[in-house]
Amino acid sequence: MIEQDDAILIRQCLEGQSKSFEVLIDRYQKGIYNAAFRMLNNVQDAEDITQSVFIKAYENLNSFDFKHKFFNWIYRMAINESLNLMKQKKRFAGMEADYASTDDSPEEMFEAAELSERIGSSLMCLSAEHRILIILRHLQDLSYREVSYILEIPEKTVKSRLFTARQIFKDVLMKRGIVKNA
Repeated sequence: MIEQDDAILIRQCLEGQSKSFEVLIDRYQKGIYNAAFRMLNNVQDAEDITQSVFIKAYENLNSFDFKHKFFNWIYRMAINESLNLMKQKKRFAGMEADYASTDDSPEEMFEAAELSERIGSSLMCLSAEHRILIILRHLQDLSYREVSYILEIPEKTVKSRLFTARQIFKDVLMKRGIVKNA
């Protein structure tokens, strides 16, 4: 089980075996980067946040609570760091994304990329609070409980705010002509 393996690696790291932390970085770097990128829509910022998160995690490893998953712990750090950077920069730009399958024709690839870009830029229209809920629950496929832990709010609050976020996102998508009235 990954959580047990993570706990062993953390304990080894706390005992001075820094190579164990490298395994944790390799395991979770992509997920942290993806979360930061989806929040910030900037490759350099996402890379900086990823690096910062792992430095902070290493420095604060002795405060890790083994009752929780390591990924959720560092994911919370990534979200908080991303939100802090967003506040500093106060910018919301359209997302760059190319999620098209290589099996599609060039026209289909263009249409898929265009749709992905339009959805991504629509996501950026949401408040940071609503955007992070959509990202965590639907793009990162985290459970309500995990989202609750990461955002440090009750699970019922997650569900309530996510309902509102979905409604607002639907309205944005409809106004932009991405989806029809459903």
